Amino acid sequence: MPLFQQRWAKALQQRSDKGLMRVRKQLQSPQLPEARIDGQQVLSFCSNDYLGFANHPALIESAHRALDTCGVGGGASHLVCGHHLEHDMLEQELAEFTGRDRALVFSSGYMANLAVVSALVSKGDWVFQDKLNHASLIDGGLLSGARFQRYLHNDHLSLSAYLDKKFSRSESTHGAMVVTDGVFSMDGDVADLPGLVSLCQKHDALLVVDDAHGIGFLGKEGRGTIASFGLGQKEVPVLVGTFGKAFGTSGAFVAGSHELIDYLVQHARPYIYTTAMPPSIAAATRTSLRLIRSADAERAHLNALINYFRKQAASLGLGLMDSSTPIQPVIVGDNHAVLKLGQYLEKNAILVGVIRPPTVPEMTARLRITLSARHSFEHVDALITQLAAAQNLGLLSGN
Repeated sequence: MPLFQQRWAKALQQRSDKGLMRVRKQLQSPQLPEARIDGQQVLSFCSNDYLGFANHPALIESAHRALDTCGVGGGASHLVCGHHLEHDMLEQELAEFTGRDRALVFSSGYMANLAVVSALVSKGDWVFQDKLNHASLIDGGLLSGARFQRYLHNDHLSLSAYLDKKFSRSESTHGAMVVTDGVFSMDGDVADLPGLVSLCQKHDALLVVDDAHGIGFLGKEGRGTIASFGLGQKEVPVLVGTFGKAFGTSGAFVAGSHELIDYLVQHARPYIYTTAMPPSIAAATRTSLRLIRSADAERAHLNALINYFRKQAASLGLGLMDSSTPIQPVIVGDNHAVLKLGQYLEKNAILVGVIRPPTVPEMTARLRITLSARHSFEHVDALITQLAAAQNLGLLSGN
């Protein structure tokens, strides 16, 4: 067997032995609570469609209208001929929504994070990142060529110690960037942004917040984690948001000052060298943005579901994490055990994300339960019933 095939086979076997093999599932209407997989109807608690907008008739109608006039593809990169009126209008509306000078649309959240972190720092600079940041942020830091340090999760003392030890703005021409998720995607907890702002101001460091899981859900009119703390562009100069979660569409954006956006247009390779998102997606996202601003009822219902789930799960003694967001992890620990639990739930018509390392730290394999405004209390009851049954079978332990 040729060298590379030997290497692939060995790596796959090792992953299988550790219970880490990833498997794709083919679902019909995967964003809906009631989905179908391999002909079986299941209740899905996997989607990040927090407000339930992915199948909203208004978004579908907007996309259809744009398809009729703009076609399917983006045609080219934004800087060649792919920048459409729909993109431009979406950027203007996002800037107003986030209270920032300007916004820049990307075709995915991963590319937006790569662009921001890799373009804004260079060799000799420092990048300090929370240990539980999304992989795209970590990859951006590694690609940047800057000196790279991860600090303990949501731990200001850890970050402060690294800033004091490794970075002194008064003695260097190099800069420092601090990067954090707004809502952490696997734990569901919220970054203490006021504390990070204070540290960044003290050390003259640039603060970047990826609010993929906060935009649409947190803050007045769903303006996100930063707004929920009463902070703005001055305190948090760089905001990244995605459309694949609460917006229910696809793509991402970066928002900030005029200079930031101009700089990214000129220097961010993931923006310059990729085809623009289809105008139909931008059109649907504009509609979603309007819906988000008036989605108080959806947010209230979602918060009620979160509180209800946590109360019911606590009554079973389940190991919940400190999360008040739609992301509700249940820690299992062992990789093989969480796989067995996930398979049991699926056989009983409950589909939940089964998350293992390296996505999460070793021995913290978990069920990642995500709630949506389209779920009902009856849906949550069905989930709790099956979690209790799994507990009775010894597949899930309590505290």
